[in-house]
Amino acid sequence: MSAVNPPTLVDANPPQPNPLKPRGPRPPRPKNSIPFGERLITLLIQAAGYLSILFVSMICLFLLKEGLPAVFDVPMTSLFGKIWYPIEGHFGILPLLLGSLMITVAAVAIALPFGVAAAVFMSEIAPSWVSEILKPLVEILAGFPSVVLGFIGILVLSPALREFLNLPTGLTAFTGALLLGWAAIPTIVSVSEDALHSVPRSYREASLALGATHWQTIWGVTLPAARSGVLTGIMLGIGRVIGETMTVMMVTGNAPVIPSTLDAIFKPVRTLTATIASEMGEVANGSTHYQVLFFIGIILFVFSLIVNSVVFSITARRIKHNDRLLS
Repeated sequence: MSAVNPPTLVDANPPQPNPLKPRGPRPPRPKNSIPFGERLITLLIQAAGYLSILFVSMICLFLLKEGLPAVFDVPMTSLFGKIWYPIEGHFGILPLLLGSLMITVAAVAIALPFGVAAAVFMSEIAPSWVSEILKPLVEILAGFPSVVLGFIGILVLSPALREFLNLPTGLTAFTGALLLGWAAIPTIVSVSEDALHSVPRSYREASLALGATHWQTIWGVTLPAARSGVLTGIMLGIGRVIGETMTVMMVTGNAPVIPSTLDAIFKPVRTLTATIASEMGEVANGSTHYQVLFFIGIILFVFSLIVNSVVFSITARRIKHNDRLLS
């Protein structure tokens, strides 16, 4: 007779894994199991990133190649002189630099309060249905072509300012600053409103629970919490103002004079970008005038690099701060 195996005892309550015990790292998925579509998208994103770096590097090298000879061909006292008259060999970019700086400061002074106030209204005060209407309108304003703004300035704004302020001409730095402020407001509003909207609701509820009013909560809690995002929007608006070309070329009068008095804002000026746009098509390739125009392009490139670097540092600081709070 064959031996009978004893019955196997089955535990009715098998041991359960401890959910609090950390599990080991999940083994990486083999490359062969990654779908082809995901690999293709990853390669395209990597290629786009590398191409962006390559294009910016090529632009920088091209500007340096064409613009740096101006430093050696033109004396520094003449290059940063007070007279811009290339026909007679005067390549002083100081009037252009000061004109760009004056218009930029005036445009930011106009756009900053209106942009931040509009963002606060859309995020904290207006009903949701009003915000849903205003948000697309702001995005549409951000896409207005520069030429259209220039035509509005020539046909409407310039004659109105000339009559209202009793000026000899309406093509002034103030006209350009108004239009550039209008162009920068949508950028400031869009970025600032997103930053204010991302502030946790618990911040506002805690402030109101402590007895603060609605305006005190906005000024003392919401705006400081969204400070980095609001500053990013302001810096992007400044970048829009610095790089604007057609609008300022059409409405600022294009007079390369140094603003030396307080009323210079109501007189014609010329900017760096307008100089490049109006004179690049008329110069001989490789001439000193040609090289100086590219040197002006280097200055604008440096300004844009500084603005983008500041935006990147502010954004990185905000990310680190949020990670610190979450940890």
